[in-house]
Amino acid sequence: MQEKQRLHQMRAVVTGAATGIGEAIARVFAQHGAIVVGVDLPDSGIEERFAGVANVTGHVLDVSTDDAPERLLELVNSDLGGLDILVNNAGISNMQSVEKSPDELWDTVMANNLRPVFRLSRMAVPLLKRSPAGRIINLGSIYSFMGGRFLSAYVASKHAVAGLTKSLAGEVGKHGITVNYIQPGAIMTNMTREGFRQNPELRDAWIQRCSMGRLGEPLDVARVALFLASDDAAFVTGTGIVVDGGTVQQT
Repeated sequence: MQEKQRLHQMRAVVTGAATGIGEAIARVFAQHGAIVVGVDLPDSGIEERFAGVANVTGHVLDVSTDDAPERLLELVNSDLGGLDILVNNAGISNMQSVEKSPDELWDTVMANNLRPVFRLSRMAVPLLKRSPAGRIINLGSIYSFMGGRFLSAYVASKHAVAGLTKSLAGEVGKHGITVNYIQPGAIMTNMTREGFRQNPELRDAWIQRCSMGRLGEPLDVARVALFLASDDAAFVTGTGIVVDGGTVQQT
């Protein structure tokens, strides 16, 4: 028996959708009946990534630019005709001591990891008010509630995503909109792959700390996003779900 499509005809936007967690979310949403617009950077291959994929269209869009909300709104109107789900996934990482971190590094991380979450959510709220089940899903991290050496800008941005999510949830809940964030642990993506290749000891340390004895995969996170986007999570809002295979519990 075919599994029921949990997002039938829901209209979704996923940022940072060319690879990794964003790509997995876009594909899982489409498999469950959503109509998806995925956006990513000009050099990401986003358009080619989803060429021929049913229910997913890839578009070039840098969410850190000043005109990103206006351009995304145009895509929503032209491709979807409305919006039910916004997934703020796009982001970058950094590794540098506070002592050696220039202002530019801090500003760049915030401009990619925090500012777009605020600005795109602000753009989306009027559209989501017209949805029967509006959803905003933000990508935080296990670093949304813990520290990480040499990751000060990244950690601060992910703490801020958690706070923004909780505050926004309180504002829009009366409209039937839920706002949640996902807190992945060590997930094998393009962002982490090269670092793990260069530092296998770090990779092994994450695996050893994980109750499941492995690194996470993008699909592990995408399945949680599917839950939060579906009717199953209609009474879940303002919270973060940890997806780390039990790593934090073993720390």
